[in-house]
Amino acid sequence: MKKLISQLAILLCCTLALSVSAAPRDEPVEADRIVAVVGSDVITYYELQSRLATVLKQLQKQGTPLPPQDVLERQMLERMIMEKAQLNYARDGGMKVDDVQLDQAINRIAANNKLSLPQFRQVLEKDGVPYAKFREEIRNEMVMTRLREREVDNKLVVSDGEVDNYLAEQKAGGANEEYQLAHILLRAPESATPEQLQKLRLRGEQALNRARSGENFAELSAAFSDAPDALQGGNLGWRPSNRLPGLYAEAAARLRDGEVSPLLRSSAGFHIVKLIGKRGSSDTVSIQQTLVRHILIRVNEVVSEREARHKLQIVRERIQNGADFAEQARLYSQDGSAAKGGELGWMNPGDTVPEFEQPMNALKPGELSEVVQSPFGMHLIQVMERRERDVSVERQRGAARQALRERKLDEAYQDWLRQLRDRTYVENRLEEK
Repeated sequence: MKKLISQLAILLCCTLALSVSAAPRDEPVEADRIVAVVGSDVITYYELQSRLATVLKQLQKQGTPLPPQDVLERQMLERMIMEKAQLNYARDGGMKVDDVQLDQAINRIAANNKLSLPQFRQVLEKDGVPYAKFREEIRNEMVMTRLREREVDNKLVVSDGEVDNYLAEQKAGGANEEYQLAHILLRAPESATPEQLQKLRLRGEQALNRARSGENFAELSAAFSDAPDALQGGNLGWRPSNRLPGLYAEAAARLRDGEVSPLLRSSAGFHIVKLIGKRGSSDTVSIQQTLVRHILIRVNEVVSEREARHKLQIVRERIQNGADFAEQARLYSQDGSAAKGGELGWMNPGDTVPEFEQPMNALKPGELSEVVQSPFGMHLIQVMERRERDVSVERQRGAARQALRERKLDEAYQDWLRQLRDRTYVENRLEEK
């Protein structure tokens, strides 16, 4: 959930900057037109220019040199096409975010900005952002995040052999290092022909030559990269080497600050990596563990989200009025932990999904949560106790497994996006006059 809130916060910052001024009455105004068809949906020129205005304000605020207008239009349109493709795929699969979940997310965004919801709405209105439009943008972000979790994150497998090799490498390599990288991705179609790959390689070499000649890398990323972070300069932030894609980690280890890698090849396409900075990183020696129990009502074809939520609200009232949590769990919980009164045992960070972990971490010992939704269904959560513990051998393996997952995730996500793009009907009309 932290990741989701971070993504929503970024979207908030961009959205609050939006202010598209109307053209003077004495100047001709271009009629709206369709610039892309994505499946059964369309993207209009007005929608494209509105999104572009938001990004331009953000880039100008950051002091990022701007590529030519036509390059920015092409990059923004490709981003919008990918968003439409994901939302269409999610819709066809029955994935949605209901109003209750959406309201909870918006309340968290307002709280993170130290505002009440009415104050937050006033800020949006002052900046010319319709609240209804903002709600739908947040809803779409949440849908795409859940889609990624379902289609990529939850299907990623890390074997015991990979964990063993990773721990051996860490022991032999000594202290881990952190890198701040920026990158450019030139995505290759899933069934690219040799001619397409050669054309893409030449484009990558052009970007590489310009980067090595000293041109601004953030501007080159905005002009060339097909990655979702292209218009943010391709900056990946600080990451330990063990949480970078393997291709990037190997390249970063050979670079000095400010240097640019050769053109790199992967199944996703071609990559260019720039090392912005490097620093040492110390390992965590202790973690906070949480002893927690829960009651789960699963959502399925028979039980809707509303019905599951209503059932748990009744159970919650009973517990608040003195009913025993463990007894209620044994009676109503549909999880394997029901026989143990809902106890899940001592939980380490990362042991459960973000939608469960984030509200669990916000609870004090003995406190009962509101009804919480996760991919598994609806929960009532109660924290029983917390403690600090040194990292055990088992926990080291868990941390290694998580590091390997994060290393693989970016590559797997880019591969999935490429496959989705290839099987989605897309008609790009931007260049049509």
